[in-house]
Amino acid sequence: MVTTAHPAASSGASPTAITATRALAFRHLGPNWYASVMGTAIIANAGATLPYRFPGLRTGCTIVWALSFLMLAVLLTARAAHWIHHRDQARTHLLDPTVAPFYGCLSMALLAVGGGTLIVGRDWIGTTAAVAVDTVLFTVGTLIGLAAAVAIPYLMVVRHCIAADQASPVWLLPVVAPMVSAAVGPLLIPHLPAGQAQQTMLYACFAMFGLSLLATLVMLPVIFARLVTAGPLPLALTPTLFLVLGPLGQSTTAANKFADFAPHVVTAPLDRGFLVFAVLYGVPVMGFALMWLALAGAMVVRARRRGMGFAMTWWAFTFPVGTCVTGAEGLGKHTGLVAFDWLATALFVFLVTAVAVALTHTLRGVITGRLLAAPR
Repeated sequence: MVTTAHPAASSGASPTAITATRALAFRHLGPNWYASVMGTAIIANAGATLPYRFPGLRTGCTIVWALSFLMLAVLLTARAAHWIHHRDQARTHLLDPTVAPFYGCLSMALLAVGGGTLIVGRDWIGTTAAVAVDTVLFTVGTLIGLAAAVAIPYLMVVRHCIAADQASPVWLLPVVAPMVSAAVGPLLIPHLPAGQAQQTMLYACFAMFGLSLLATLVMLPVIFARLVTAGPLPLALTPTLFLVLGPLGQSTTAANKFADFAPHVVTAPLDRGFLVFAVLYGVPVMGFALMWLALAGAMVVRARRRGMGFAMTWWAFTFPVGTCVTGAEGLGKHTGLVAFDWLATALFVFLVTAVAVALTHTLRGVITGRLLAAPR
């Protein structure tokens, strides 16, 4: 559906009328759009720590981080306009079980961009500014993520009317947000005062790791049961199967980050315990992630053959895969196995390709107005 210029914008209408008309463009701008920020930012975060160095890789990652930062700023402004001018629609989104879970994407977008600021953004803005920016984004993103992890399931129980065959991988979005905090939070540890402050950050991230992991383990059986009893997802929702990779890859990444920073924070044998945990947890979880990647990929090929076209759900091909890249990178570092380095590199190539495709289609949809039109 292509929108056309509103008469008020071309007939000498008053500035108030023009402003109101432009505000209509944000009426159907849902929280799912934050997935585009997450998917873009993860390229910078994953590419900067690849085990293989390529000329211009870090510079390219920094450019992508800057793009994700700009996208976040634009989207935050647009979403603010949505809440100001279309509060009725915003409330409708919260009460819609297919849209409300995407509020977890706001948290993850803030956290992903914040982590990228400290990983590569410091090359351009300096370490002091990068720490300040990441501190703000991490704090706000974590608070929003924890709130979403409680509020959205609460709404699902007491306000949403959900049938058994409506279970979807999208349900994972609010509960996986604290896992992103757990994965990027350790980056701030070296910049905190030694002792209690660093230990509190480490154990807080570990607690969020457990919160998100256990919530995911509660939801995954429900999602898989829906698939085997009700059949494949609708074509447009098929890419959301990749969302299952998010908690798998992100938890592996978090476990490896704990192993990286624990030796500087806690004493033996706890420091070694985090390393052992990272390997004994991460390797089997990465194995399951690869199995799910194959299953989800087969379902996507099937849907594509049946006419699946582009939708914003295609961004599910990006951030979850990116977390598997960072998870494989961490396992390669801690096990010394080249196989994990190869896996990380192969998944990174897929990630870059997926982001390029999704971003191109998204820009085209915004320009034509199709993606901003009312859903059909």
